[in-house]
Amino acid sequence: MNLLFLLALWIALFFFSVGIIGINLIIMKKNSKKPWNIKASAAYKPKVTIIVPTYNESNCIGSKLVNLVKLDYPRELMQIVFVDSNSNDGTMDIITDFVKQQSTFNFTVLSEKERKGKSAALNFALQYCTGDVIVVSDSDSYWYPDILEKTMPFLADPSVGAISGPKILLNPNQTWVTKTETLYLNSLNSRRLGESKLGSTLLFEGGFSAFKRNILTSFDQYNTGSDDNGTVIGLIENNQRTLFLPEAKFFTFFPETWKEKTSIKTRRANQIVRVYSKYASLLLKNRIKSSKGTVFQHVFFNIVSPFMFVGLLALSVLMVIGFPYFLILLLILLVPNVALFLAESVQSYIILFFSILSVAAGKKFIIWKIPKRKKASQEEETLRRNGLI
Repeated sequence: MNLLFLLALWIALFFFSVGIIGINLIIMKKNSKKPWNIKASAAYKPKVTIIVPTYNESNCIGSKLVNLVKLDYPRELMQIVFVDSNSNDGTMDIITDFVKQQSTFNFTVLSEKERKGKSAALNFALQYCTGDVIVVSDSDSYWYPDILEKTMPFLADPSVGAISGPKILLNPNQTWVTKTETLYLNSLNSRRLGESKLGSTLLFEGGFSAFKRNILTSFDQYNTGSDDNGTVIGLIENNQRTLFLPEAKFFTFFPETWKEKTSIKTRRANQIVRVYSKYASLLLKNRIKSSKGTVFQHVFFNIVSPFMFVGLLALSVLMVIGFPYFLILLLILLVPNVALFLAESVQSYIILFFSILSVAAGKKFIIWKIPKRKKASQEEETLRRNGLI
């Protein structure tokens, strides 16, 4: 084939897979510095229900309990609901023993007879919630005491239906895996903030997600397998803004090994593909009225771009074989900062590509897996050092 044609095709595939995301990140980072166009009110103090789903969390639930009772929010305006999915490691014993000693807090402890998945557990708990705002938090995620005081005012705006915040790693420099994840999260958070300043972000995190109860019909109503991003779909469809707030940051530990990271990313990618497949369907049916640009971008990046990236990899191999000096161009891309970005992109796109195939084949992750953890004593020391317990 003609070299110029192949080169033009390679550049096009590179642009629509890697380049376009880089451009989007630059634009969103610029937008993230713009002022908010919402009506927040410090006087807005709704009654809040915090739901914490658990399954075999005995190594971290004690720290989570201590972290929750440190919250500054008025206790008469807080309900804390624990919903356990049939743990067999003593998680429920730790929770019930702790609750008995906390007479000033409004605790509700629920237990499912069988484990059906996180979204099912949250919907079971939703029946017992009394708050005007429902906040979801994973059992291994930790907050600063003032998180509710800082974030609830944003929900005073009638156009805002839900808020979420950034994941901050408590072990960011532990291994190359946690270092690359930190870089990925930093770029992702800039993108989410930029999208929020324009209208809405579609990416929520399970460590802190808050929803107005009067518009929350259920978690993951379209059965995507994602309790956070899947729940956002219904809000976007109903023209509610969903925001990323730096003030809503939560802290957690990230797995140290590439194998564990890949496992988490694979499960997450399977959910993401289902989420954006639903968005694509809603776009085609003209049921998305606001944030259309953001929705289209996410659908393109997560459903279309992975195929272009696989094509890019295949074409790169062919060009190196047919035109060995093309390898020089590829080596230019391996400068340190670009190389890290490309490495993360390669992993993400390959996982997304195979996730699309798995979704097409009907595979779905219903049950969330618990990654291996460090000793509780080591994690507690880190949490104390950061003022979280």
